[in-house]
This record gives sequence, structure tokens and C-alpha cells, in this order.
Amino acid sequence: MLAQGFGPGFNGPLFLVARTRSAADRAALDRLDHALAAVPGVAAVETGPGAPGAGPETEVTQVVPTTAPEDPATAALIDRLRGDVLPRYVRGTTLEVHVGGLTATFADFATVTAAELPWLLTTVVGFSFLLLVLAFRSLLVPALTAVLNLLSAAASFGVLTAFFQWGWGTDAFGLGSPSPIEGYLPELVLAVLFGLSMDYQVFLVSRMAEEWSHSRDNARAVLAGVTHTARVITAAALIMIAVFTAFVLTGQRSIAEFGVGLAAAVALDAFVLRTALVPAVMYLCGRANWWLPGWLDRRLPRLTVEPPPEEERPARAPGAALV
Repeated sequence: MLAQGFGPGFNGPLFLVARTRSAADRAALDRLDHALAAVPGVAAVETGPGAPGAGPETEVTQVVPTTAPEDPATAALIDRLRGDVLPRYVRGTTLEVHVGGLTATFADFATVTAAELPWLLTTVVGFSFLLLVLAFRSLLVPALTAVLNLLSAAASFGVLTAFFQWGWGTDAFGLGSPSPIEGYLPELVLAVLFGLSMDYQVFLVSRMAEEWSHSRDNARAVLAGVTHTARVITAAALIMIAVFTAFVLTGQRSIAEFGVGLAAAVALDAFVLRTALVPAVMYLCGRANWWLPGWLDRRLPRLTVEPPPEEERPARAPGAALV
């Protein structure tokens, strides 16, 4: 209603905080305030004193964009103010002007998190790969896990985009009009999803590895893994889906985004990837699933629960006493 009555930018004004140290600075600030109204994308400009206790040399100028806070044009306006407009009017003075407010803060946060996302992916995937190599003495299983986890995350982001950005589910749950996803959400969903996916993968592959260590039959190992763990994985997934889906009922958009993203990710991971695609790929790969170079096998510490065949105890002789 506020957006309809006062314009979409009314919900997310920008605040230009200025500090003046001389008469020249104040004159430059006056020229800047008058010029802001003519900047493309600016709907209104309002000047006033700074925050209480900030001192007489501080002034705040409120700039109302013509577009909504989550509109890309608003982010472009912030960049235009910082990169073009402000430097033009503070040049040659000691005037300091900073663009702030919630809208600018969220835009800056989204920029920073997008830049750090490759490092997050590298760290999470790298550590997951290393731990699975140590646990299962294999290169193919960790690589398959990493690829499928990224596939699951990408699919969940597609569901999030359709639900919130395209508005396929926002009206039904009273979550407002379609708008972009919160900037911090991809990193949070990725971290939690990789933890849950690794949990399901360890359930599944540990049973396969146990059977492989005894029979050296890959088809039998895959069959045993699916047979003995599928119910556990699907039951655990159903519990998590119910918990995450309940987040949608809170009416808070940011919490609902978290719930929808993780519920979709867990459903896809448990019912499509972990109990269907992973066993199928591992069945086709055969003995390559359990291959590890000998030099690497000798240098890696052993974290497996089941001892290798050559270290297993010999069978107890008939009539021998138990110790």
C-alpha cells in the first residue's frame, strides 16, 4: 500500500551522510543536494540534520529512488551516486559523503557475498572431498558426491527462483509480491545442504563399502547399500522436509525462503539423487568406484570402520575359549 501510494522507492530510501569541515564543504554539499533531484532514478530529495549526537558538521540527505529496493535499477543508482555524482561534487574539498541506509547495506552485502561465493564452494567441496577420500579410500565416490551435491543445490535455487522471484508461490502463502532472493541465502543454504547431503551419502556409501570389503562384488555392494539404507534416508528426509516446510507458515519472507530452499533441496537429494542416481552411477562404474592409487593409499591415514581384508582376525578355532 505504501508503494502504491508514494511510489516503489518509498520503501527503501537511501541516506547520504555528509561531514563538512569548512564553508567550502558546506557550499559543495548545497550544490550536491540541488543536483541530486536531477539524477536519473531519483524521485525525491530531502535534507536535514544528522543523527542525534553526531555534531553540527554532520548532515543527512534522504534520497528516494523511483524504483523498489530490490530492483536492479536501485543498485545501479547506488553505484551511480558513489562512482559519478559524489566524486564530482566533493572534488577539491574536504567534504565526506557516504551512501547508506538499509537498501544500500543489503546491496553491498549481496555484492560481497557474491564475490566470496566461489571461495565458499571451493572450501566446502574441497573438505568434503578430502574427508570422503579418507573414509572410503576412493577417488570416484568423493567426486561423484561433490558433483551431485552441487546439482542438488542448483536445482533448489531454481525452485527458490520460481517460488519467490517469479512469484509462483508468494501469493498463495501471503509472502508479498515477486522479488529477488535475499543476498545471504545462497551461502546459508549451501552450507546446510552440504551437511545434510554428506550425512545421507555416508549412510548409503558406508554400507556399500562394508559389503565391498567382504565380497569384492560391486553390484552386490550397491544393492546392499540401497536395500539397507534407503528407508533410513527417506525417513530422515521426510522429517527434515516437514520441519523446513513449516518455516513457510511463519509469514516472514526471509525465513520462508530458507525453508523452501532447504525443503526442495532435501527432497531432490534424498528421493532423486541419493536413492536413485547415486546407486545407478555407482553400479555402472563398477570396480572403479573403489580405486585409489597405491602410493596415495599408503600415505593417507585410515578412518574406515571396517578393517581391510588382510587385517581381519582369523576365524576362531573350534573349542577355543573366548577372551
